[in-house]
Amino acid sequence: MILPKVRDPRLITLRRGGTLTDSDHHLLAIWAALCAEHVLHLFESVQPEDSRPREAIEHARAWVRGEVTMMQARAAGGHAMGAARDLRGAARHAAYAAGQAGAVAHVAAHELGAAAYAIKAVRAAVPEGESDAAGRLECRWQRDQLPDAIRDLVLDDQRLRNDICWSVFEC
Repeated sequence: MILPKVRDPRLITLRRGGTLTDSDHHLLAIWAALCAEHVLHLFESVQPEDSRPREAIEHARAWVRGEVTMMQARAAGGHAMGAARDLRGAARHAAYAAGQAGAVAHVAAHELGAAAYAIKAVRAAVPEGESDAAGRLECRWQRDQLPDAIRDLVLDDQRLRNDICWSVFEC
């Protein structure tokens, strides 16, 4: 579970009664796509013929550019999650990260899901004794990619949802 029971109005668009602007929603989608893309190789090394996670990331970016609808981006995210179902470990988490990135167009709060699953993917890809350090390094890398306009929002969202995101944002 990566979404809270009570949604944060800062992650709900203005037209739906929240305070999130379209431009910040787009930045969240771009950042989520970047987080997912950073670990995509962990999926593609196991499933090189399955393009669903890559397509979800591409759809997230295409949604930002106005080239696909929210429903198309969300559907691509769902297909990426489908690619994860029969897998385990890093490949599974990487596919879920891509799926979450695709879903940001529908619900902005999925941005944290993309980041959290990417961290889980990195942690699963290394020997057990190295997983915490690898996760912290990935978390820091993600934070370095945050645009200034959404930095405080995402960092606060990480703080608030860290417990339901497997405590991966302790970096």
